[in-house]
Amino acid sequence: MLKFWTLFFILILNFHYGVAQGYEIDLNKHWQFKQAGTMQWHGASVPGNVVLDLYQNQLIKNPYFADNENSLQWIALENWDYECQFEIDKNLMDYNNKEIVFEGLDTYAKVYLNDSLVIECNNMFRAWHLDLKNGLRIGKNTLRIAFASAKKMGQTLAKQLPYQLPEGERVFTRKAQFQYGWDFGPSYPTCGIWKSVKLCAWNNIKINNLQYQLKLLNDTVAEGFLIIETQSDVNRSFNYALQYTNRDDYGTSIKKVDKKYLVELGLNIDTIHFSIQRPRLWWCNGMGQANMYYLKLAIQDGKYTFAEKTLPIGIRKIELVRAADSLGESFYFKLNNKPVFIKGANIIPSDIFLSEKSSEEKFKKIKQIEDAKINMLRVWGGGVYVDDDFISACDKSGIMLWQDFAFACAMYPGDGDFLKNVKIELKEQITRLRNHPSLALWCGNNEIDEAWHNWGWQKQFAYSAADSAKIWQDYKKLFHEIIPQTLNAYDPNANYWPSSPSIGWGHQESLKAGDSHYWGVWWGMQEFNVYTKKVGRFMSEYGFQSMPSLATCKQFCAEADLNLQSKAMKAHQKHKIGFETIETYMQRDYKVPQNLSKYIYVSQLLQRDGMKTAIEAHRSNQPYCMGTMFWQLNDCWPGISWSALEYDGTPKALFYHLKSLYNSHLVSVSNNQQSIQLTIVSDSIHSFQAKFRICLKNYKSQILWETEQSLSLEANKLGQIKIDKSALPIYDSAAVYLQAELKSDLGTLAKTNHFFTSPKYLKLLPAKIKLQDLGNGLYSLQSDVFAKDVYVFNETQNCVFSDNFFDLEAGQTKYIQLEKGKGIKSTLQLRSMSLVDVQ
Repeated sequence: MLKFWTLFFILILNFHYGVAQGYEIDLNKHWQFKQAGTMQWHGASVPGNVVLDLYQNQLIKNPYFADNENSLQWIALENWDYECQFEIDKNLMDYNNKEIVFEGLDTYAKVYLNDSLVIECNNMFRAWHLDLKNGLRIGKNTLRIAFASAKKMGQTLAKQLPYQLPEGERVFTRKAQFQYGWDFGPSYPTCGIWKSVKLCAWNNIKINNLQYQLKLLNDTVAEGFLIIETQSDVNRSFNYALQYTNRDDYGTSIKKVDKKYLVELGLNIDTIHFSIQRPRLWWCNGMGQANMYYLKLAIQDGKYTFAEKTLPIGIRKIELVRAADSLGESFYFKLNNKPVFIKGANIIPSDIFLSEKSSEEKFKKIKQIEDAKINMLRVWGGGVYVDDDFISACDKSGIMLWQDFAFACAMYPGDGDFLKNVKIELKEQITRLRNHPSLALWCGNNEIDEAWHNWGWQKQFAYSAADSAKIWQDYKKLFHEIIPQTLNAYDPNANYWPSSPSIGWGHQESLKAGDSHYWGVWWGMQEFNVYTKKVGRFMSEYGFQSMPSLATCKQFCAEADLNLQSKAMKAHQKHKIGFETIETYMQRDYKVPQNLSKYIYVSQLLQRDGMKTAIEAHRSNQPYCMGTMFWQLNDCWPGISWSALEYDGTPKALFYHLKSLYNSHLVSVSNNQQSIQLTIVSDSIHSFQAKFRICLKNYKSQILWETEQSLSLEANKLGQIKIDKSALPIYDSAAVYLQAELKSDLGTLAKTNHFFTSPKYLKLLPAKIKLQDLGNGLYSLQSDVFAKDVYVFNETQNCVFSDNFFDLEAGQTKYIQLEKGKGIKSTLQLRSMSLVDVQ
């Protein structure tokens, strides 16, 4: 049983005995769990979930290893009980208002306090508040949660409809949809206490919510309102003191606004107006500093502070611009009245089990994303809403967020109970996220509009005309009425887009208006160069799969299963023809290796090549196209997917190349029989003079031909240079490469190597690469000849370097820094390979 006195003293240490201020107690410790109907309790982790709890207690095998997923599906069909006991003393009774707050319960749960049922829950996206005015005891208290199977509950609800909705039981549960299985991850529709639990107490007044609204912004002043929602158990006057500064430690630049309010019993809404002279604006990554201000509200009476709260804000204006033009309709973002070309990616949850990462891990990941020059992330609707720590890290790094509401790839019910539940979810999530400067767009759903019109559901499920009309009416009610109405009520300045994409990729109109998910490459098996022709106004999804590193494969495969035909490997490929699709594309451009390590390497180069073609095409077609966001940035388990970052954060070849693909300046090369065209993309907000150097080199890095030109590059404009091939010496297209470099007084702005034929035809020279350990994680590399796509790795341990998968000129010294993360050995046996090794 639990050590009650230990917990008692823990609670004592967390108490603040003055009855003016409220306080919180962490209730995440000392939980236990068991299967419903059994007697044996086991230790549980909160936040967490039942699968990880079973694994940590050695009651099941590793849920990620081999094909163990298949034998663990029983867990989702069972009910599970969680329990903790805690001690309080009489000091808590000095507070008139006490509650336990569950920030996230997944999903169907009955909560009991001292054996009395106090609340029933049915939505993992909502917080649940347990009023403790009655039922809380001085001394020992027992909190128990009975979780019911979400899978079975969904099946029961599905039977209540006279027709079948696409995707079965998952659409009836307000639960992360990807947990039911997706083409990038496993099926684990689990349960548990997935977010923190706390006990809160207060007297007189508490601050429920703060809302910041910008009303006026120009070069000299920013004027705004702070809307204050409070809860009071008294009728009396309070003084509201608002301080604001541009530092979170309140060391300097403090300004203060005081105002007295008469507060009434119950809910109160009050407003304080404030102005900031010569405001420092919040800019996204690549456009300027992500300047933040901090508003601190204290509710006082004399020397007593009854409640206080700090709200970080960024002063900025983000607009989604959709305007008819001669080519269709624009779709782009303006930040502080300046158009922004979006360079981004789609993200999914970082774990199928939604176990919370530490704040340090989240900020570290955002720093990794910031360094990759990304300025926007799309939070995909099949997962969960972005959490507080992650979006706060985005605020500070200037990473804008496109947040889907939690609906994806299915039609949803429209009954009163479902919509009532969703309305509360919408209010809570909008209220929680609305003040963050990084939040750029709310989107209703992922691919549902397109699916209804293009995926053949009406025929597949044999809907009658009446059924079809009802299902589509329910869709419009949710995404065209309820969501925009709720946004208007709680975040009236928010940008809203009902469904991404607006039109399916098989229709030419999808490239003329709205955003586009282009899957002709991969799903349509089209060649990569189709990306240069299929460019839309805003490319919000496209992608290509690759293998994870050999070290990652060894985490889920036994040595004997390290091949593409093993059950273990196939269990980690969730796309039904994923391996076949990768191989088809690989055969087009590369020699297909038989060795798994080399196959993994080539698969990552292949993914990089495809995404490079797409990104360069999108950036080279601005302002017609004003955004590119590939699918997908990260993984939710160690598997084969479209990700650029592996499950543990190890970059693939694509991610390493984002620094140049998403750099403020980009050089893109294309050629035909007569000429070579070079496009220079500048996202700089300033015009400047530059020099452009172009060389033709052989694989000994000897210059066969070169030219240099001066350029005047205008802010946010494209520049183009055309070279007639007749000006070049006669060359073997498989034995040379074109190197283009853009320079200014600040140094090299952009550089690229262009090859005239597919990698499998290149006549690369055998390369002798010297890899030297210089100490403290610093390594140098040299090659006697040109080495293409040099990859440095360890076969048993994933490593993150400052650069990888790079070209190495003959005689050049390249330095790379190893990131010393958790578990990295002080001495590593590193290897290297380059493209010539797989030819």
